[in-house]
Amino acid sequence: MTNPSISGRLIGGATSPPTRHEESATRAQPLVRVDQLHAGYDRPVVGPLSFEVAQGDVVGVRGPNGVGKSTLLRAIVGAARIFAGQVVLQPGVRIAYQQQSTLPLNHVPLSGRELLALTGADPNGLPPWISPLIGRRLDRLSGGQLQFLQIWACLKAPVSLILLDEPTNNVDPPGVRFLEEEIARLRADHALMVVSHDNAFLDAICTRSLQLG
Repeated sequence: MTNPSISGRLIGGATSPPTRHEESATRAQPLVRVDQLHAGYDRPVVGPLSFEVAQGDVVGVRGPNGVGKSTLLRAIVGAARIFAGQVVLQPGVRIAYQQQSTLPLNHVPLSGRELLALTGADPNGLPPWISPLIGRRLDRLSGGQLQFLQIWACLKAPVSLILLDEPTNNVDPPGVRFLEEEIARLRADHALMVVSHDNAFLDAICTRSLQLG
């Protein structure tokens, strides 16, 4: 059940709170600023929300089903309707967005290497259990392998803001640990927003959390 009057609050991360420098950067030069946002489709399903995300931030978006976590990410990329308020992107900001559902790839002759090329993602650094597979067609990969490549295509794209929606779905524990380490390496030069029900994953990667519901 969605709730058009749901509010959100930004709280410090339990494992990696922002430093004073990070907090100052967030206030001074946000890559995205959300101001009193109400967003949805036929009607609002999330809002009001107000927050900022700057380089160095990894913001976990938490909450139960139906409170509009995915809708929030879709509003930022322009795929959901904004009923009130606004989303303000820093001029020139580039976004990579991994949506929750995997790509519809039946009978699409696209390889993993071609997927990475489409986003400009560097295949160097892929873990050894998937690196040999990037020449395969995507519809020949397992759900976890495809999910991992889609996330890698976002993490390694030439962008400054990365939005991930349930990135650990279908990914096995070694893959999840690899993603945690990669996000830690990327954080200094990027901003990330991550929707997930995997609280242990969010605790491991996030500097702050946006709690909905």
